[in-house]
Amino acid sequence: MFDLFSWSHILILLVVALVVVGPKDLPRLMHMAGKWAGKARAMANEFRKSFDEMARQTELDELRKEIEDLKKNNPVSDMMGAMNDATTSVNQAAMADGAAQTAEVTAPVEGSIEPRSGEFEVTDHAAAPAPAEATPLPGHAP
Repeated sequence: MFDLFSWSHILILLVVALVVVGPKDLPRLMHMAGKWAGKARAMANEFRKSFDEMARQTELDELRKEIEDLKKNNPVSDMMGAMNDATTSVNQAAMADGAAQTAEVTAPVEGSIEPRSGEFEVTDHAAAPAPAEATPLPGHAP
């Protein structure tokens, strides 16, 4: 803050102010000087904030313009639109073929119920024969 003055300069100014103003009015003068300094700081801060706000607004306007340019000249969105159109036409053709095939399907036969997962299908076949006993190998006792 006091880059302009050295400590010796400040001391000389205080002595001159004490002689000119007097010891009685010196506190009032310092109070008034402090208020002026506070007002000057507030004005400087307000100016800096308004300047920063203008710079930020300019940056935002530039970004908005770039985004609009990208939206207008976006080759990816053109390709996506073409792919979506192609996919839609393929899906419509597949649905038309599927509708024709669905008409040919017959209803399932009653009584042919498939088992649910984890269940066994019950059949009327005879039980499987029991496994034959193994013959012992030569030299081994049973």
